[in-house]
Amino acid sequence: MAATTYRYLVQIAGVCQGRTIIEGRRIGVHDVMGLIVNGAGIEDVLRSFPDLTRAQVYESLAYYEDHRTEIDALVSDLLASSRID
Repeated sequence: MAATTYRYLVQIAGVCQGRTIIEGRRIGVHDVMGLIVNGAGIEDVLRSFPDLTRAQVYESLAYYEDHRTEIDALVSDLLASSRID
């Protein structure tokens, strides 16, 4: 099976711990998905990250579908670290 390529997403060693980010931004797919799994819609994501395009958000969704286990773990870690005990 051929690897899927993504037009707007990259992994760069040393940037955001090598996680998949939106090219030209320091916004990870897990950042976008963290909002969505907590009930945000596409418009909410675009308001939270005004530098993103709708295409970049939708590609993040596509990446999530292809890498759900990886992104779910990152989102879970993100949520756990943001909770105040």
